[in-house]
Amino acid sequence: MPRKNKRKTSISTSKKKNLKRKTKGKKASLDDFLSKQIMAFMKGRKNKTYTSKQVAAETGLWKDVNQSKIRSVMDKLAAKGELNYYDKGRYQLNTSSGSIVGTLQVIRSGAGFVIPEEGEDVYISAGNMNKALSGDTVQVRLVKKRRGDRREGEITKIIQRARIRFVGTIEDATKDSYFFIPDSQAITQDFYVHAKHLNGAKHGQKVEVELIKWENRSPEAKVIQVLGEQGENEAEMHAILLQYGFQLRFPKEVELEAEKISEKITASEIAKRRDMREITTFTIDPVDAKDFDDALSFRVLDNGRYEVGVHIADVSHYVKMGSILDQEAFQRATSVYLVDRTVPMLPEKLSNGVCSLRPQEEKLTFSIIWELDEEARVHKEWIGRCVIFSDHRFHYEGAQEVIDGEKEGPFREELTTLNKLAYKLRDARMKQGSVKFESNEVKFQLDEDDKPVRVIRKVRKDTHKMIEDFMLLANRRVAMYAYGMFNDPPLPFVYRVHDQPNPEKLASLSRMASTFGHESNFETERGLAERLNQLLVSVENKPEQNIVETLAVRSMAKAEYSTNNIGHFGLGFHYYTHFTSPIRRYPDVMVHRLLENYLAQQYQENSQTLEAQAKHSSLRERTAAEAERASIKYKQVEFLEDKIGEEFEGVISGVIEKGIFVELVDNLCEGMILARNIEGDYYMFDADNYRLIGRNTAQVLQIGDKVKVEIAGTDLKRRTIDMLLVEKLEEK
Repeated sequence: MPRKNKRKTSISTSKKKNLKRKTKGKKASLDDFLSKQIMAFMKGRKNKTYTSKQVAAETGLWKDVNQSKIRSVMDKLAAKGELNYYDKGRYQLNTSSGSIVGTLQVIRSGAGFVIPEEGEDVYISAGNMNKALSGDTVQVRLVKKRRGDRREGEITKIIQRARIRFVGTIEDATKDSYFFIPDSQAITQDFYVHAKHLNGAKHGQKVEVELIKWENRSPEAKVIQVLGEQGENEAEMHAILLQYGFQLRFPKEVELEAEKISEKITASEIAKRRDMREITTFTIDPVDAKDFDDALSFRVLDNGRYEVGVHIADVSHYVKMGSILDQEAFQRATSVYLVDRTVPMLPEKLSNGVCSLRPQEEKLTFSIIWELDEEARVHKEWIGRCVIFSDHRFHYEGAQEVIDGEKEGPFREELTTLNKLAYKLRDARMKQGSVKFESNEVKFQLDEDDKPVRVIRKVRKDTHKMIEDFMLLANRRVAMYAYGMFNDPPLPFVYRVHDQPNPEKLASLSRMASTFGHESNFETERGLAERLNQLLVSVENKPEQNIVETLAVRSMAKAEYSTNNIGHFGLGFHYYTHFTSPIRRYPDVMVHRLLENYLAQQYQENSQTLEAQAKHSSLRERTAAEAERASIKYKQVEFLEDKIGEEFEGVISGVIEKGIFVELVDNLCEGMILARNIEGDYYMFDADNYRLIGRNTAQVLQIGDKVKVEIAGTDLKRRTIDMLLVEKLEEK
């Protein structure tokens, strides 16, 4: 019972005396009275949370009614949506008129969560979806106090469908009806398709459908287009693009507008720009690249310092704000890189032609040019529009061979000096707090039928890092320039930001590292990046390297675009943006336009509009990454289809209650071993330490452990690889 000196009585003595007389034998009346008193109390404290015990003490109701009764009434108010329930028995006034609005995310079981803009997620059982689909914006009524420590609700209204078009497979049902099976595992309903809505589709074909109506048990759809036979590369890659909301082809009107753009550069346009055509300039890109966003220029100045220019395709000169081209580029927001193709943000006329910095051609650029000393320190800087002439096109491997002296090639002295400067930039960046993460990437060698015959691990050479370092410098200096033009308040601008790591995940990383003898303290923000780097260096070439690096990556926040400059934790930069890839990223186009206006002293930008565009770009970037991963996963499964029964060495890359994920060492393909299929013991899940433990043998299987596995099965439709554990390998 609360102590008397802690309560604040807010009910009059006469009300208390009459409470029992008025409500005697009338449970409903008592509940009504308590509800009114509780709601009156909570409405005066809209933004605060209270336990039922605190409410009882603060209102004085505890003298006449026990706390369990008050808690029961508050639960009923939460079920009606008048109060919000949070973990640890806390309640808050629901200021959204008895409902919660958020985005639905469905999991494989058919249940899901509604994620509101503020507050905790709401669990939705499969039976309470009420025809909502994953991604929809919905209204929710809270129906239960909790399930464990989480709120549970029922969807009462679909405010906006995330999409009405879906990709999947047509299957026969009866003579006049068919079923559409969505590819997305987040869409757990099959769709009914009447024969008259087949549009020529046949059983087993990949199709795109449109939702027509949903009146009965199953949603009804019509086929919009037939993509091809299930299992055919073209159909499957097209399906992946559509599944994530990207179109393979551009609308006709967009292509027509692009075709009207002239490649000729007029003398009047050149006169407006800094002429860099006589300065040594070249590009360095992947061997199979077709669009060249960036070029480097280099010369030695009379004072012995170096003039280095980063020249970026001037897309905003050709793509005017509000044009059909611009609208399409904004909707796409990014190019998408699937295993077998690039789906560009801009039509080929621009991406591979007019804007691309092709060799032996004059091109228009937005540039940043520095005067650097031998330590790569910036002494002078210029930002503006140029005209350039690219003298040579290098690919990374070829440029590396020239630097290493393995073959004769042009501009060896320039390449060697730029590489030395890049080392200086990299070293300074690491000392200033950049986190040292190296990611493993693969590419596939495909045969004439686009079947994967080989998986190749990408190797980062000095030339890759050199280009990266100069692009990082350009992005950083542009952001510093924009922020510093007027810093009270700063001008509206689009930054690339990266928040601090998740504290709980860092704590988990620290616990795991300590089991291997690496003590790390991540409790304070100051020097956090340095301590992370120290940990990553300490585990290099040690058995625990995989697990520590994996958990370190998972502790990181996701980088995104925003007008709110919170800095970039991963790079250790206070100011950072994306300026260097406008052919394939829309935010870079936005940055070019902002720079153009600010250099011309035009300051009419709308922060709210920029923020909305930044959020859209961040979402499309994440979606494109999901599409790229889906295409990689498909090819990995396809690569292992004919290797059932073969054994491979791998590393445990993830652990969940259901089992363990294993990444194969040679080809980075990832599959799953179900815990119930591990022979010789019953394995229990230790969530805190990311591991399974054998109940009888006490054998531990945790992230980073090396194992030998057998490929047990593949499923192209689900893009999954099933494995069996052969043995856990001992570290040598």
